[in-house]
Amino acid sequence: EINDSESHPSSSHQTLKGTSKWATSLENLLEDPEGVKRFREFLKKEFSEENVLFWLACEEFKKTQGKKQMQEKAKEIYTTFLSSKASSQVNVEGQSRLNETILETPHPLMFQKLQDQIFNLMKYDSYSRFLKSDVFLNHKKSEEQEENSPEAQTAAKRASRIYNT
Repeated sequence: EINDSESHPSSSHQTLKGTSKWATSLENLLEDPEGVKRFREFLKKEFSEENVLFWLACEEFKKTQGKKQMQEKAKEIYTTFLSSKASSQVNVEGQSRLNETILETPHPLMFQKLQDQIFNLMKYDSYSRFLKSDVFLNHKKSEEQEENSPEAQTAAKRASRIYNT
C-alpha cells in the first residue's frame, strides 16, 4: 500500500479534485480556497458577492478567541453585512430586529441562523447557476486540459513504472 503526502492510502480511485469536487456540493466548494475564489468571481458578476463574504466572515468569527476580539469581529460583521447602513448588506430574515446591543455579549454561534439562511440562499440559488457558468466551465476545461497534457501523462506513466516493478 502506497501513501500519499497526507498519509491516505492511495488507490486507483483518486479522490475528487477541483471542479469535480466542487460540483458534488456547496460545502466541498467552500472548503477549497480555489473554489471560493472562483465562486466569488461568479457572485461578483451577479452582484451578490456579499453572501459568500458574509458566510466566510461567520466561519472566521466562530474561531475567534477572547471576548474583546469577538466583540470587535462581531461589530465588524454587523456594520459590514447586517446594519441598515452596511456597505455589503446581506438580505436575511429577521435582520430588522437585529441591533447593536447583541454585539456587547458575543458568542461563537451568534450569527449561525443568519449564516444558515445565506448558505441556503447560495445553495439553492447561486450555486446551481455557478455550476452552469462560464467561470466554472472554463476552469473545468482548463483542469481537464492539464490532466490530459503529455507532461501529466508521462509523470503518471513514470509513477506507475516505479510502483509496478
